[in-house]
Formats: sequence, C-alpha cells, structure tokens
Amino acid sequence: MSALSRNDLRRIFEMIDRNGDGLVSLEELNWLLERIGVQFSQEELESLVGKQSLSFDEFLFFHDTTILNGNYQEEGEEGDLVKAFKVYDLNGDGVISSEELQSVLGRLGLWDESSGKDCRRMIYAYDTNLDGVLDFEEFKNMMLHTVS
Repeated sequence: MSALSRNDLRRIFEMIDRNGDGLVSLEELNWLLERIGVQFSQEELESLVGKQSLSFDEFLFFHDTTILNGNYQEEGEEGDLVKAFKVYDLNGDGVISSEELQSVLGRLGLWDESSGKDCRRMIYAYDTNLDGVLDFEEFKNMMLHTVS
C-alpha cells in the first residue's frame, strides 16, 4: 500500500498544474519536490524526466519509479529516507505523530476533515510497537512497502 492513493496523486497533480493545461512542467514538479524535501537541480530533473512536462499518467509513473523506489539517491536509500523522515518529523522528536502527518499532507493540499482519521489509521497500520507514532524504522517499512 502506497502512502498516497491515485486520488491523492490526482489532487496533487491538479494543484501543481497551475495553468490548468493538463500537464505539469518541470518547474511545477520541482516546486512540489522542494516542498516535500526532495532536492533536484533543474538539470538533474530534466535528465531524469527526459521531457519538459508530464501528463497525469507520466506523473504517476514518475512517482512510482522515482519517489517510491528511491531513484533520486544521492546519499543512498537510507540517507534519502532519513531526509524524508525529517520532513514529517516537524518537532524533531524522532517520531511522526498523526498530527505531523496531517500537517505535511495539509501542505500538499491532501488533508481535509475526513482524512484526519486516515492519518491515524495509516500510522496504526505501520506502528509495530503500538505507541501511536512512527519511529524511523516503522517509517522506513511504510515507505518501502509497495503494492505488488
């Protein structure tokens, strides 16, 4: 199970497609990546994407192959996961609470009244020690868990 559903990704796509042309430019994509703590130079992104804009299906493919599989590795998979963890661990206490997850999803335009319950459920699904929050190992398991 991916942390983001196809509907979530559709909402993100529509949010970053600022001119409404049904395509996400590299500039729009880079804006999103920077907001979630993933850093690419414009040249790296151009090389990775291979074109100047992405349709929704291409955006899904980019998400699945690059973000989920960690193909943006500079410091290795573990280093990238640590960076991603820090994006969600807003108060720096070493765990991710449902409130922190909600806040990050809110910045992406993915949180509303009904999805607050989803944040608690998502944490519960990967919270192996049942303390109500995700530590780094639990977060890593969540991020590396993909749909087969």
